[in-house]
Amino acid sequence: MDALKPLQNQLEAILRNPTYHPPLTLLKALRNGAVYGTKVRFPHALVMVLLFRSGTLREKIHLIVKATRQHASNLARFAVLYKTSMLVMKQLNGEKEEGFQSFLAGLVGGYAVFGSGRGATSSVNQQIVIYVAARVVLAMAKLTVQPPGDNSLVGGSYGGRGGKGLFGLTEQQLEMVRRNSWPVFASLSWASVMWLFRWYPEMLQPSLRSSMTYIFANSEHWHDLRSFVYTNTTPSLPGMPAKLD
Repeated sequence: MDALKPLQNQLEAILRNPTYHPPLTLLKALRNGAVYGTKVRFPHALVMVLLFRSGTLREKIHLIVKATRQHASNLARFAVLYKTSMLVMKQLNGEKEEGFQSFLAGLVGGYAVFGSGRGATSSVNQQIVIYVAARVVLAMAKLTVQPPGDNSLVGGSYGGRGGKGLFGLTEQQLEMVRRNSWPVFASLSWASVMWLFRWYPEMLQPSLRSSMTYIFANSEHWHDLRSFVYTNTTPSLPGMPAKLD
């Protein structure tokens, strides 16, 4: 171990050098997105597949790995795209950050990762985006009406009568809506949640705020090789003291 000490010291000198901080932030964001996606999806997929899916053990293992890989890779890709967009816009604006930049960066990442491509409407992507969208609605409600009231769903019924057809759309217009509704929904959901997290994190539901802190905020903070590769240094957010995890 002593023989590796000089190499560790050199690596930590690079990690502490402000010149290398922006590209290292992207690498850390990639790592955090992949790790968090794996931690969240693997136990969920394991339980759901083993309990509710038929097939051989090999087929079930394949489904678990596939869902975990997609969740982890999508969060990692989004984290890198978001951080890259933020860095580019900040540099173009003279190293100054504006309030709209987090929204635009989330819009770009949300469309590229969750709103377009062959797997855009996969069950994993739908679960992620709908979860994010639901949290955005609750956070916006808190932001609009302070203090927040009762956010629980009241009432509800199920039926099969179809929609109301209030807009009287033609078949061509309906097809356009079907084609574009998911990309728009996914992009705006991620744009909104990134804007909220950047400027009003205390409005977000605690578990979502915690996960976004892990992926996005923690990727900008480290103090040695261990906290860059293995653990995270959690920055202080409203109502959240700094800590190591």
